[in-house]
Amino acid sequence: MLGGCDYLHDSTADKDDTAEPVPQKAPGAAQLDIPEASVDATPMAQRVATLGLLNKRNGQTRDLEMKPGESRRIGSVIVRLQACERSAPWEPQPETGAFVQLLVQQRKSSQEELRWQRVFSGWLFKESPSLNVVEHPIYDVWVKNCAMRFPGEEEPVKLSSPASAPSAAPAPVNAENPTTNGGTPSADAPDNGA
Repeated sequence: MLGGCDYLHDSTADKDDTAEPVPQKAPGAAQLDIPEASVDATPMAQRVATLGLLNKRNGQTRDLEMKPGESRRIGSVIVRLQACERSAPWEPQPETGAFVQLLVQQRKSSQEELRWQRVFSGWLFKESPSLNVVEHPIYDVWVKNCAMRFPGEEEPVKLSSPASAPSAAPAPVNAENPTTNGGTPSADAPDNGA
């Protein structure tokens, strides 16, 4: 039945011998050694970001190693990592960034109960921290690294050793329902859309 529809196909278009192959690189252009499969970097779920968290009240800082989709609760703050990225080694400008959300348990007035409020959501960049700033009077968060690998890199990106990790690592928190210990959700935990 479809054989009769062949009149729509121009049989002379397939036999054009005048077409020339397209050059892969323009003559005289800078020859960069870029792997062809440059999009085959480490999958997002396998990347590990290192974030710094500062409590301005007591001056304590923590390094948090997280994978995209993870959340960590430290006292009255939750740090969520949605994604992390770094520029390829052959790119001229190095950039390391992470999409971070910061939720803080606070109240607007002394009469209200404590509630989880999202105080920041956006990309943070290691090389350009002033592009997007976490504006909170108590907490600050910044990007230190995004461990991932591109095709053609000599060796895989190494994570920090367990000896250099803080002794009391914060407990992971369910990204959809923050809790104190991963068990039952707290009554004032933000919903998924917060």
